[in-house]
Amino acid sequence: MRMEIVLRRKVIALVLFSILLVSCVENAETETLIAETSTPSASSTPAATPTPAATPTLQSFSEPVTFGPDRENFPAGINPLSGLQMKNSSLLSTPAVAISISHFPVAARPQAGLSFAPWVFEFYITEGATRFLSIFYGAFPEPEIPVTGGCEVRREPFVQTSTLLGNRIWLDENHNGRQEDYEKGIGGVCVNLLDVSGKIIQQTTSDSNGYYGFNVEPRKYTVEFKAPAWLKFTKKNVGDENKDSDADQASGRAEAEVNSALLYLDAGLVLSEETNPPVNTSAPKPPAEVGPIRSGRLLYIDIHDLFLNSCFIFASASEEILPMLPQCYLVPHDEASGGAMMSIEKMKSLAEENKLTRSGEFNYTSNVFSETPPSGGLPANRVNEYVALLNQSAWMYDAPSGSYWRYVDDTTQKNAGILHPEIDRLTGRQLQFENIIFLDVEQEVFEYQQIPIRTLVDTHLELGRGGFAHLFRDGMKYEIRWSTKARAYEKETGKARPIYFVDANGDPVPLKPGRTWLFVATPYSYITGQDDGTWNFRYVPPEGAK
Repeated sequence: MRMEIVLRRKVIALVLFSILLVSCVENAETETLIAETSTPSASSTPAATPTPAATPTLQSFSEPVTFGPDRENFPAGINPLSGLQMKNSSLLSTPAVAISISHFPVAARPQAGLSFAPWVFEFYITEGATRFLSIFYGAFPEPEIPVTGGCEVRREPFVQTSTLLGNRIWLDENHNGRQEDYEKGIGGVCVNLLDVSGKIIQQTTSDSNGYYGFNVEPRKYTVEFKAPAWLKFTKKNVGDENKDSDADQASGRAEAEVNSALLYLDAGLVLSEETNPPVNTSAPKPPAEVGPIRSGRLLYIDIHDLFLNSCFIFASASEEILPMLPQCYLVPHDEASGGAMMSIEKMKSLAEENKLTRSGEFNYTSNVFSETPPSGGLPANRVNEYVALLNQSAWMYDAPSGSYWRYVDDTTQKNAGILHPEIDRLTGRQLQFENIIFLDVEQEVFEYQQIPIRTLVDTHLELGRGGFAHLFRDGMKYEIRWSTKARAYEKETGKARPIYFVDANGDPVPLKPGRTWLFVATPYSYITGQDDGTWNFRYVPPEGAK
């Protein structure tokens, strides 16, 4: 039987991994990238001046961070799947929750919770459709009515045509004047660019995640942030220049002398104690649910092996494979609405139950995260994904946020290929991911002679494997490799860790701190580039897939 073939393949994979655990595998060391910090020089006071004017103290910049790939390379409170600071570091002791989220039918969109997952796997499920497996670790989704400014939210990615000036407007939750990785951006804040005479020469607004930008020529400018009545500016110039608020608390203005790209002119805002934000009564707070959740697939066996002790949640599965899948919880199968929704409270309780019932250590440190991108690469301003006529999407690079914005179609014949922003149902914010990775992975098809005939795709992402991959980060494309082969930790402990990424020499390839979207492609899928930095990905299904 073909199922016996699948089972034998899993056994062979485990044997292969066991062999690799005792094999001599070089453990690549990561060289920490350190940038020089600017140190202000003391200014002397002329003896003839009885009351000298104060010389402003220049702020230093925080060094570009580099974390990983091993546990000792991650400071406390840093999520090893994102390289970002966590709001609640105690959640690092709770194993990951992996949820099978539907992309088809179109009723499933927009999905709830995708923006809270540090990793999302997208993979083919036949008949032109893909599905998502979202790995939640370090934080749980939560519904939100975002605080916004008094202008329209910027909905289009920033197109850089000259020197870039800008960065972020954020809600300073703890009122400390510093940007924490987990603090959220404020969309719809009006931002004016003034020349040295005080004349407004450009205007823009912040996007749904708080980022803004201007194309400028090198010279002096003033950036004016317009806070509405329900928001006030936080403390100015607290700590490192690239992690503080630069806006004057009274005027909302910040001076900028542009010589090269300047991406640290930020504004932190706090809620006013006198005026409440306007409430849109026609848009109540989204239900505290995640999903829609659909059935499990063979790929979940391999990914579960890479995320030890993780809790997999899906809506049943084909009877041929259900006994093989890692089952933490099965939700009711609701096909008409795209899948069943699960309350976030239920998700949290399942995560806690799974934590209490699992034994043994788990370790999700596996990759290097660095704010400094790899050398080389080719410009990548846009990545078009074509899986089928009615399954098209795109990632557009936005320089102020340093991330790729996701766009999807609406799966109608009339509007095939017409894309619109993909948002998170829980927040209304557009999906923005810092790393987009296409994995070349061997896949094969099994048919079960039933009525109707059932076709399943099996993806070889087992332990001990490896292959080529394409990484998009910071507006660049890189040719890299993926691997699930044993390294020093695996050899010493006999335990697996998540998939990791290296270059042609086997040295770690750094991911950008942030979220990562992984498309599980076939080796015969292809990516072609254009002179304008556009890349076209075409998925080619395995032979026999429908």
